[in-house]
Amino acid sequence: MAAHRDTPGTGRRLAVLGAGVMGSGIAALAIGHGMAVSLVDVDRRRLEEAPARIDHQVRTARLMGALPDGAVPGALATGRSLVELMDGGSAFTAVVEAVTEDPDAKAKVLAEVSALVAPGTPIISNTSAIPIDELARSTARPVDLVGTHFMNPPCLIPTVEVIRGTHTGVATLDALRALLAALGRQSVVVDDAPGFVTSRILHPMINDAVRVVAAGTASAESVDRLMQGCLGHPTGPLRTADLIGLDNLVDSLWVLHSRTGDEGCRPCGLLLEMVQAGHLGRKSGRGFYEYEGEWS
Repeated sequence: MAAHRDTPGTGRRLAVLGAGVMGSGIAALAIGHGMAVSLVDVDRRRLEEAPARIDHQVRTARLMGALPDGAVPGALATGRSLVELMDGGSAFTAVVEAVTEDPDAKAKVLAEVSALVAPGTPIISNTSAIPIDELARSTARPVDLVGTHFMNPPCLIPTVEVIRGTHTGVATLDALRALLAALGRQSVVVDDAPGFVTSRILHPMINDAVRVVAAGTASAESVDRLMQGCLGHPTGPLRTADLIGLDNLVDSLWVLHSRTGDEGCRPCGLLLEMVQAGHLGRKSGRGFYEYEGEWS
């Protein structure tokens, strides 16, 4: 049998709360780097489907050369509550909250987890727009809370936006940066604000691109080709929207609109119509484009 070299993730144990697109993607990234993952979701069906989705992502990332050579995948445990996966109170290296982009839902989960884990355990909220200081109000120890904005799919995007809240401790920030380095990710630390950097710039731009399509000026394909060929956008804003998930995009835009007052962040009518019709992008098989299957 061929020998496997140890990977930087060996010995780390990550809890991921939420088995949706981003939660499964973050779990796959960690498992592919040798970290054990405890994945939690209250949705039984989503939880049952998660192992196959994660395995598919790990295998795809390995074929694409996005994981360390010879890495031994970390173990995956799943459950409907964090308590049942805590193994008698053994510590997690960190807890990643990756539930839906809804402030109340995130606040509820963060309040529950901060009451369970040991003080000093980094609690990482993966969010595309909700301010970390706002979420920190629901936690027992704001010093342990820090934000990330992983891009989809996490296994293939090498840079992670890290959001430092007003109360985020130096030890928490350092622990997150060390964790991301072990995952082969580059971290860029920014201060807290609605949408931070990436979503504050990208999401209104996507909203404008949808308005161009809605006005009949150009097709989705033409908008993306022009943004790619003329302005260097790697995939085009509307393919990016499909990858984000149009429902997630709408949620983030509402967060930005309500917290900044910027009318450019009010989701345009076509976006709302597509979400109402269930055309959510890659994860539903149809958005601005049609898909035979989803990467994640």
